[in-house]
Amino acid sequence: MTRRTEVDGVPTLLAPTDGPLHAGLAFRVGMADEELPRRGITHLVEHLALYSAGIADYHYNGATGVRYTYFHMEGSQTAVVEFLNGVCASLRALPTARLAAEKEILRTEAQGRATGVRSRLDLWRYGARGFGTVAYPELAVPSLTADDLHAWVARYFTAQNAALWIAADEPPPGLRLELPQGERRPLPAATSVLPTRPAYFFGDEGAVAWDAVVPQSPAVGAFSGVLERSLRRALRHEGGLSYQVSTDREVLGDGTALVTAYADALPEKQGAVLGGMVDVLASLRVGRVEAGDLAAVAESGVESFEQAQRVAGHLPGQAIGLLLDRPVLTPEEVVAEIRGVTAADVTAVAQAAWADGLAMIPPGPGAEWAGLTAAPVASTSAVEGPEHAQLGNPTVRLRLADAGVSVVREQHPPATVLFSGCVAVLTWPDGGRRLVGEDGIVVPVEPTLYAPDAGLTAFVDARTPPGTRVDGPARDPGDVPQPPEAEAVPGAPVRRRTSTARGVLALAGLAVVLLLGLVVFGGGVINLVVDEDRIIVLDVVLMAVGGFLLGSAGWFARRVILSMTQD
Repeated sequence: MTRRTEVDGVPTLLAPTDGPLHAGLAFRVGMADEELPRRGITHLVEHLALYSAGIADYHYNGATGVRYTYFHMEGSQTAVVEFLNGVCASLRALPTARLAAEKEILRTEAQGRATGVRSRLDLWRYGARGFGTVAYPELAVPSLTADDLHAWVARYFTAQNAALWIAADEPPPGLRLELPQGERRPLPAATSVLPTRPAYFFGDEGAVAWDAVVPQSPAVGAFSGVLERSLRRALRHEGGLSYQVSTDREVLGDGTALVTAYADALPEKQGAVLGGMVDVLASLRVGRVEAGDLAAVAESGVESFEQAQRVAGHLPGQAIGLLLDRPVLTPEEVVAEIRGVTAADVTAVAQAAWADGLAMIPPGPGAEWAGLTAAPVASTSAVEGPEHAQLGNPTVRLRLADAGVSVVREQHPPATVLFSGCVAVLTWPDGGRRLVGEDGIVVPVEPTLYAPDAGLTAFVDARTPPGTRVDGPARDPGDVPQPPEAEAVPGAPVRRRTSTARGVLALAGLAVVLLLGLVVFGGGVINLVVDEDRIIVLDVVLMAVGGFLLGSAGWFARRVILSMTQD
């Protein structure tokens, strides 16, 4: 039985276990709380807080999620106490002497992190704010200071914004959670940038994914389970179209839940996989819920819960529920909820899920045939203001106005970022700027692509909203965009080779060919004269190759002279 208590003002859940002792401390802060220019700050705090644990004989870990950050330890009572006390001590006084080293560790970690399907769905659904920021790299890490981190800890890593769970009958002796005082922080608002749903966007080949946000209820878990069984039967066992088929359900904490479905596909079968997924969703929302599927999902849910009870595996989820003021249910109440879901309940969830659905489909003809609308990939309008044509490519024009910046291309919709909706401006010492709008639209402003006296950098900097600037390191010269060489305007800073420069390079190549021909031909002649073994065939071959190279050098020399006399 789960029991609720407090440790140093932190709400705490206790439960006995048949397995090893484990405990965790969770905070209601995650990646969704970070504005884009602060992306990565929570992760850096987590790393610094864990530094005190050092190298332990027991398993410990920390994790920064979308909505929560937690620290977990499995081991003896003494080890758990030392770990949790050490984490809290580090949060009170961050080891900022480790700041540079931990930044490098985060940079290394990011290098090996792949962008997954989940983050792409979040970006298209939420844009570049809140829950959509998880799709972006940790932009803030290089420039974060100790003061930035202390302010973040004071706001989010407090006793009032924490919850503790311990798989034991009582808190272990010596446990002290001396955390800063603060207040409970609510979840950030989940706002969508999708004007119409259900919608779709083009993702990578080889996979079809779909998600939906629905009102949270016990039926959502049942719907997720029934959906997975139905998809697996249709796409893998009957159709032979997919190997990996899965679904997931996540309680979001604001009274809603997120359901996700995924199926892989070969390129030649991806259309059939999309059609199969659409058919299964359509079947469920018109009430075709197999009684056997619903019963199997209920039994599996009860079995998983009872197994978690034995090792206190249910505690982390219940502790996070405390951060959202959700009631702690008894085991009997949990089992009753699982078994009480009906087919009609699942159908109602399926209908709500379809109405809010977002699909990631492979490149192709689209999914309008299924009743889905393409998610917007560009802006609906451009700002009105002076235009600057791109050097060497006048069909691309940069338009500047006090309201914002647009890139306008012939035969294409514009890309616009308004300063009032700008969430980040990435900057580089060479003057390059990249504006990111709250809808995820990006407008690059690269001075090297436009007339030198356009004043683009100063214009953008003067209107950059406070707190949105993200300064980047100097870029490699090869990474700075340059206009096309063939159509560059005279006087523009581009790299071109003159006819003289081309001639010098050609002469150098001629010298190499000529020298090689002389060496090979001369070697054949000398060997023919002095070689006592008289392998005449070899000598003749050497002389022939050398003669060919010398003849080629003569032809090459004529071409070089002609190229240098023509401009």
